[in-house]
Amino acid sequence: MDKQIPLKVVVGGAMYESAPKVYSREVSGRFQRLRLVAVWVLLGLYYLMPWLQWNGRQAVLFDLPARKFYVLGLSFWPQDFVYLALLLIIAAFALFFFTAIAGRLWCGYACPQTVWTEVFIAMERWCEGDRGRQMKLDAAPWSRAKFLRKGAKHTLWVVFALWTGFTFVGFFTPIRVLAGEVATLTLGGWEWFWILFYALATWGNAGFLREQVCTYMCPYARFQGAMFDRDTLVIAYDAERGEPRGARRKGTPSVLERAKSDPLPASPSLREGEEQNVLGDCIDCTICVQVCPTGIDIRNGLQYECIACGACIDACDGVMDRMGYPRGLVRYATLNTLEHRQPRMLRPRVVVYALILLALCAGFAWSVLTRTPLIVDVLRDRNALYRVLADGAVENVYTFKIVNKDQQPHRYRIRVHSATPLALVGADTIEVAAEGVASVPVALHATAGSVRGMLAIEFEVQALDAEMKRSQKSRFFGPP
Repeated sequence: MDKQIPLKVVVGGAMYESAPKVYSREVSGRFQRLRLVAVWVLLGLYYLMPWLQWNGRQAVLFDLPARKFYVLGLSFWPQDFVYLALLLIIAAFALFFFTAIAGRLWCGYACPQTVWTEVFIAMERWCEGDRGRQMKLDAAPWSRAKFLRKGAKHTLWVVFALWTGFTFVGFFTPIRVLAGEVATLTLGGWEWFWILFYALATWGNAGFLREQVCTYMCPYARFQGAMFDRDTLVIAYDAERGEPRGARRKGTPSVLERAKSDPLPASPSLREGEEQNVLGDCIDCTICVQVCPTGIDIRNGLQYECIACGACIDACDGVMDRMGYPRGLVRYATLNTLEHRQPRMLRPRVVVYALILLALCAGFAWSVLTRTPLIVDVLRDRNALYRVLADGAVENVYTFKIVNKDQQPHRYRIRVHSATPLALVGADTIEVAAEGVASVPVALHATAGSVRGMLAIEFEVQALDAEMKRSQKSRFFGPP
């Protein structure tokens, strides 16, 4: 079994001490560009999806009063709850799979808390300036300039949060109707409540709590260690190459350069008697700490507060470039790689997660693509098992409940299959409106003496204008 790795907990204050505000420094680099792409794509999907139309209807709409979900032309009813359960199971195993391979990728790039916090931080920088200016502004006494900057920031935050809350409610109430109600101030009480509630949650979590949500409120931060092992890609500081830290002039040879010209081990920590005279590649500039959105020092080892955003990698790579050193002092790596051991990509837990995830996704896709938007339920008459008519024929009465979940009306034909011929009395066709439910009484007749006791039968309901068919087993009773 794969060995689990502990997460290092760095304690930096007294119990019940309020957490200081984290002023994250702006950074540029490949991982920051990936995060910005993720922010634009995910927020674009969130804010634009409710406005898209599909066959004359909102593309994504969760109509709770009608108990119907519409997703890109598909309609899901309460009977389709199994699909939601399957989606949640797929999401859980996807989280296990990707965490086992590459750590907290979800947290760093796709988590709503991370995505909205990025937007709020960008607004804060636009109004208050960079990290240094923000710190000076907060430390300065209140003045007209400070009031205007803070007021502008919170105004942007509130407007964006209200837009977020409005969009959230637009997934449950047709957003075009909702926009008209907002314009005319005719919103209902629950709509007002959820818009303001979601706006307040966005404003508080992304504007004030930020990293505290990841550190104290998110359960994933607590149990991620159970899914990590020594072959999981994590953001790590190469202490062997970087220690001991210290300032030096630009142009000083790096550890790797010294290793090429010196037969002694590359790491200064392995050189007996030279620890105090030779520095590692870390110049102790602390920029990796300044850019961290959770305020940790990655050089202290893997910590549960790390959301794997890659900001420290971009910052350190920039410093290495300016010093003329190779990149990668802080990088995505496995613990086995840092200890010069061969990493294993295909390991038991990864293979098991992948197979289960593949089976679940294939089953979900097949089930959705082959689902029939037709439900048939047959109920027998509870008043009597059978009735004997004047001519000796035996009659059984049934009630058909036909549910047409399609967004188009359909005409259906009812048939019966049995070992003994039975006659269906009454109309054998019925038209059901789009997303409608119809109850149809049906009587079956058997000639005198043809049925004794119980006879197994099967009803078939088939659409005349589409490829939809359902069968329902039942029973026909006659005299003993």
